[in-house]
Amino acid sequence: MEFGLSTYGLATLAGALSTLSPCVLPLIPILIGSAVLVHRLGPFALAAGLGLSFALVGTLQASGGTAIGLDQSNLRNLGAGILVLFGLILLTPALQARFASAASGVSNAGQGLLERITPEGLGGQFVVGLVLGVLIVSGLDKQFETWVLEHAPDWLVELTVAV
Repeated sequence: MEFGLSTYGLATLAGALSTLSPCVLPLIPILIGSAVLVHRLGPFALAAGLGLSFALVGTLQASGGTAIGLDQSNLRNLGAGILVLFGLILLTPALQARFASAASGVSNAGQGLLERITPEGLGGQFVVGLVLGVLIVSGLDKQFETWVLEHAPDWLVELTVAV
């Protein structure tokens, strides 16, 4: 498969538009505001870390899938099966509780990693971007959102909620 310049442009536009989702949009002012408070170029370091993280994880996932022989139809069927499984889990309170208990170890590991990160300076913002990218790709971004809201200045949280 060959990609032209328009494919990369559309992919970039789709990525930019994804920030308009209700779960991402309120965090943008908090992340940028917190990064600016650390360093005037902090948002750029944060964005560079996010971009590198997404690129590395995406490349590793694509390479791993190719290496083990996954094709698109098998991957699509696997994804559909996982969605159905999660739908069934969400329909049953007992299964929800079991899943939450089973997944708590991963969540606790992510929280422990976040507690060790110091977002000082450009390097710190770059590392925050790297970790944020991995958390988003892995689905652990809700714990990160909680951490950001706890560490953001009150005025910034109020402004974000007002928007």
